[in-house]
Amino acid sequence: MQLNTIKPAEGSKKTRRRVARGMGSGLGKTAGRGHNGQKSRSGASRKIGFEGGQMPLQRRLPKRGFTSLMRDFRGQVTVGMLAKLGLTEVDMLALKTAKLIANDAKMCKVIAGGDITTAVTIRGVGATAGARKAIEAAGGKFE
Repeated sequence: MQLNTIKPAEGSKKTRRRVARGMGSGLGKTAGRGHNGQKSRSGASRKIGFEGGQMPLQRRLPKRGFTSLMRDFRGQVTVGMLAKLGLTEVDMLALKTAKLIANDAKMCKVIAGGDITTAVTIRGVGATAGARKAIEAAGGKFE
């Protein structure tokens, strides 16, 4: 092998297309852009959703609904749900793993509804007056 005989592999080098360099190139005159029209001009671009002056679809359809920035990230659990859970200690993590409240809930409250017979210790979760009375009557406590 000699340095002056080294060549790239066959087909690895491709000559780039020279557009608008005369009729002999096959891409002279209109340079592959067709004839007149917006897309034949230099710098031609249209907005996304532009429909040639017709009212675009996103403006024809009505606006509907919204995402509230004031959305509540609170969960609610009834006393009956706590009884079915069967845990002696309940906190936010236990309620999330049991899928009783949403994962993005930032606070939670126990509300009255159902009966409880076992003593349950509740940490970091609020409760209504009725729920607090029912849990404490069953021997449970809040921390």
